Order: sequence, then structure tokens, then C-alpha cells
Amino acid sequence: MSNPFPYGLVATDLDGTLLRGDETISPRTREALAAATAAGAAHIVVTGRAVPWTRHILDDLGYQGLAVCGQGAQVYDAGQHRLLTSVTLDRQLAGVALAKIEAEVGPLYLAASRDGLDGEVMVGPGYAVAGRLPGKPFTDVADLWEAPLNKIYIQHPTLSTDELADAASRAAGGFVTVVMAGEGIVELLPLGLSKATGLSLAARRLKLKAADTIAFGDMPNDVPMFAWAAHTVAMGNAHPALKAVADEVTASNEEDGIAVVLERLLG
Repeated sequence: MSNPFPYGLVATDLDGTLLRGDETISPRTREALAAATAAGAAHIVVTGRAVPWTRHILDDLGYQGLAVCGQGAQVYDAGQHRLLTSVTLDRQLAGVALAKIEAEVGPLYLAASRDGLDGEVMVGPGYAVAGRLPGKPFTDVADLWEAPLNKIYIQHPTLSTDELADAASRAAGGFVTVVMAGEGIVELLPLGLSKATGLSLAARRLKLKAADTIAFGDMPNDVPMFAWAAHTVAMGNAHPALKAVADEVTASNEEDGIAVVLERLLG
């Protein structure tokens, strides 16, 4: 008997995609994902959040599988609470990148995600953290460089998120990868790193390929994952840049957009 569900792998972003605005997952979406995994598919969460900001959500889901965290920098085994791979930012290159961006747009507000299972997010003066996520304040920029980092977050007092991402890419794109991961969230990553990098590593561990994958997302940082996966679904609330490259657009994260598609595929 053939598998009724056409994909071996369901890759979902978290914020704005799997999670609703209150950081919960709807019962309908939970049921649709459970039905897809019962039909033989693996579910992989692929998020910009580093492991410390993701773990509580995975635990609440009862999620035992692999998760790709930190925009692809970390492959995390949720069942074992173990970090399988981790890529860090070259701090010297990051310093050069920041200097180039600030030369272009003026002073930035900074935060940074430290490497590791318990890596803290360091938050500098003026930086506005989204939602209820915990951060450790710092005042001296030198504190940023004391321990290995997965990424640096930047904000600007007047530029929009898209404007800042564009300016940062132009100024420092040869030193770091710049992504826009949400409103107010522009990140500097190791050069060449993307969600696709981490997802391909995680998929390989499960003996699955791009051809087996359906991916859901909402922001420009999901574009590389969409380029990798066989079938791609942008949420109704997605950024125009992601909708432009998606195979289809579903309902929003508040309207069970993932479940709408999975239920259709499950027949």
C-alpha cells in the first residue's frame, strides 16, 4: 500500500508560521501535524531562534525529533536535549561587518546570540526584544565578543526593517549573511549560512532529501529553505518577498494555514 501522504518531510518555521501571535500552536494544527507524522512523514521545526529560545516550545509540543535552530546554525535533537551541530560566527569578520554597516547608516542597537545549549541572548541599550523572550543586558560592546556567537541582531533608530536589511547587505554582504527574519529582526550570520544549510543536514540524518520536503514559512529568511524544498507554502501573513517565490499561499498563522494544506494533502 502506498503512503497516502506525498511528502516524507514537513519543515515548518515557528514564529508567524507554526506559532500564533500568542506563541501557542492551535489544536487543529497539532492534529494535522500528528496525522502527517502518523502517515509516515517526519516534522522538522526550522527556526531563526537559537536553541535556548526554542526548547520550551518543543517541550510543550512533546516534540522528540530534530529541530534546525539559529537560522540553520544549530541542529538540535529535541528528544535527547542535545546539540548535534553548531556553526559560529567569526567574531573578527562580524566586527568588520558592524563597522561597515555603521559607517553607512550610523549607530546601531545590538543584541547577540551566544553559542551552545544554554547560550544567552545578550541585549544592548536601545535594542527592543520581540515578545517575552529573555535576554541578558550588556552595556559595553566588548562584552559581546567574550564568548562564541551564532549571530548578531541589529536594529536602527529610524530605518525600517527592510531598509536596514538592504543597507546591511550592501555594506557587509561580503563578510556575513544578512537576513530579515521578522519585523524588527535583522540578523548577521556566518557567511553562506541559511535555513537550507541546517535543514539539508537534518534531512540527511533522517535519510530524506529536498525532493521529499514540503516547507512552510513567512519571512525572507525562509527564501533559501523554499529554494531547497520540493514544495513550498507561504502563510497568508507572509512577507511579499516570500509569497513571490512560494508554490502556494495558504491561510495565515492565526487561521491554521499549515493545517489547511496538510488536511488537503492527507485527503
